[in-house]
Amino acid sequence: MGIFLPYVRTTSMGGAVPTYGLENRLVVGIASSALFDLEESDAVFQERGEEGYRAYQADHVGHTLRPGVAFPFIRRLLSLNDLSAEDDPLVEVIILSRNDPDTGLRVMRSIRDHELRISRAVFMQGRSPYRFMPALNMSLFLSANIDDVRQAVTAGLPAGHVLGGLYDDDPNDPDLRISFDFDGVLATDASEQVFQTGGIEGFRDHELRNAAVPLDAGPLKDFLAHINRIQKREEAERRADAGYRTRLHVSLVTARSAPAHERPVTSLKEWGVTVNDAFFLGGIEKASILEVLKPHIFFDDQAGHLEKTSRTTPSVHVPFGRINERPAPPALHT
Repeated sequence: MGIFLPYVRTTSMGGAVPTYGLENRLVVGIASSALFDLEESDAVFQERGEEGYRAYQADHVGHTLRPGVAFPFIRRLLSLNDLSAEDDPLVEVIILSRNDPDTGLRVMRSIRDHELRISRAVFMQGRSPYRFMPALNMSLFLSANIDDVRQAVTAGLPAGHVLGGLYDDDPNDPDLRISFDFDGVLATDASEQVFQTGGIEGFRDHELRNAAVPLDAGPLKDFLAHINRIQKREEAERRADAGYRTRLHVSLVTARSAPAHERPVTSLKEWGVTVNDAFFLGGIEKASILEVLKPHIFFDDQAGHLEKTSRTTPSVHVPFGRINERPAPPALHT
């Protein structure tokens, strides 16, 4: 794994100090629990405590971890760096982990064994690393630790809790398909609150009256904006090379239906972001649509929807808004 050094800064002492800017990149933070299958490791922690966990990881440091829920998404996201110069990647993925550096060795070796271009990591022994998201310019943090995710979202940061187990993944499929719910994910939950208090008729009437009024952006709007920038790079590549095949596809999958479908379209346009496809389902089960669409990751703010989608689709709960102001289930250690 290479460490990118796109430019250097000269100090007042005359020495060259390598620097690496993150401002113009899509930066994703990921916990080892989202990238790899750590069910066995977590069971060891629960049964033997921290010391037993540390001994187990030391004994298994040479055993490559199996892919986890977010692995296909991350692998494909990193593959899009072939659209840019090697020393100036479009995408940067950084490990944010509760492991200490010693137990994190197995994580980094597994990254190497899976040939993922991830060279940067933050290891915080038993503590949540989400506080470093702004310093690292992250537009998304994924973890299987619900407490870390909730704390990040409460702090106004874009984070999601990965759900489900291992999924069949075709390593020869180069495409990356990303699907979003709208309310509470790309937008705030203002309209969802209207639905919760006024019912479906009150919601439809409210949305019809406000169809031309954009909603405020939600937690993952900036992430979508970064994805759109990569899509524009793909468009430029396709114009230069007629044989280039577009790999990155984005869809909206929402329970809204007409006439409430207009406001998401208006909002996306006002925010300057786009999606390739939109599904306004009006109560049709999302899981059945996603089984056909086969996204490599799906973001939704409602755990009830994700209970079914996570059986067949890598799913992420974004615990944003009033509907998520409730007790959380037990968290994984890592």
